[in-house]
Amino acid sequence: MPTQAEYLIASDSLKTWKIAKRYNGKVRMNMEEGDCFIKYGQTYFTNDSVVDNNERNAQCGPSLKGTWEITQSEKGHSYIKLSSSLLPELLGTDKEYKYFKILFLSKDSLTLSFSHNQFGKKRRITDYLVREDLDIGDRSFHY
Repeated sequence: MPTQAEYLIASDSLKTWKIAKRYNGKVRMNMEEGDCFIKYGQTYFTNDSVVDNNERNAQCGPSLKGTWEITQSEKGHSYIKLSSSLLPELLGTDKEYKYFKILFLSKDSLTLSFSHNQFGKKRRITDYLVREDLDIGDRSFHY
């Protein structure tokens, strides 16, 4: 993990990350145009707050507003811990926090992995995120 992880995530004051691609297990998820998924972004602030952009798109559901911090497991893996009273509603969990394992972090990209219960089954989701201002081309297809 880079020693300046907080800076890489939030920059000097804030940084917004958008999804370039998402995998549900080994299956690349479809991100169709006009879908809330393709427009989704999270903004990380240096004051440890985090918000998403759902409130700008009324049809996309409630917005995440909370705090973030970087933590490490006993095995030395780094995680972003998001905390919010909204997480149980947004992610269908009973906890007000969620850990996102940092698989890769640079100034331009962030890869996170997390477990998610979907249709009664535990799934591993991997998000490949990029800075909001980067043009990454067509994202609406399966691999």
